[in-house]
Amino acid sequence: MIATYHNHTTYSDGKATVEETVQKAMELGVEELGISDHLTLHPSGRTPAWAMPPGRLDEYVEEIRHYGGMSSPVLRLGLEVDWFPNQGGAIRETLAGIQFDYLIGAVHEADGFVIDGSVDAWKQLSTEKINAVHRRYWELIKSTAESGLFDIVAHLDLPKKFGYRPTVDLDDVIEPALDAIANGKMIVEVNTAGWHKPVRDAYPSLELLERCQSHGIGVTISADAHEPDHLLRDFPRAAQRLVKAGYEEVARFAGRERTFEHIEMALARF
Repeated sequence: MIATYHNHTTYSDGKATVEETVQKAMELGVEELGISDHLTLHPSGRTPAWAMPPGRLDEYVEEIRHYGGMSSPVLRLGLEVDWFPNQGGAIRETLAGIQFDYLIGAVHEADGFVIDGSVDAWKQLSTEKINAVHRRYWELIKSTAESGLFDIVAHLDLPKKFGYRPTVDLDDVIEPALDAIANGKMIVEVNTAGWHKPVRDAYPSLELLERCQSHGIGVTISADAHEPDHLLRDFPRAAQRLVKAGYEEVARFAGRERTFEHIEMALARF
């Protein structure tokens, strides 16, 4: 089936309501639509402007269940949750008792530096600091996987977004992070939004995707859509990248359980 899971609405930083997103998904022929708005339980207690206020979580869940009970496509309940190492207990407590279909774990911040905030912030960093941000990112990805809280890793290799790549070998932190993802049986997304950022490359890169495949890490395709027209943006291109990396299947989610569909079957629907 045509499935897309990483999508945002006006509950966080998306441009359309849940209803408008569902309607567009119907028009595009999406058979399984996931909504995964941002939830950030920041250690400071503040809620970023682009994230859902935690107090709206019940309303969010209720609305998605409402449309899920009366619409086609099948609607899946998800969240994109920011990971901070000292916030695991708070995340568990906040999400307890809610029957999600999947949870996406994301690292957007490294020791106070907002990784995908702005190119100007990156311009101010020395080469040494750029390398340090990349290193810390992979350390946080490892702890994200080890938390056991999530099903999908969001936009792996996000720090390349503005084109500021590391100048040192980071295999000593990348390899343990991939091991943790594999051991935690998490799924990596091919996130097509990167093709439309300054770096002009999906997350993760082909080389990194090949490393994921060699670790036995499963995959799905996402657009990280913030407007309904982007729900399936570049999906055929992403599927071709998966095939090139050696993948044969893509993951599907329901009730925190995953099944797999052959990529060729998914491609045939475009």
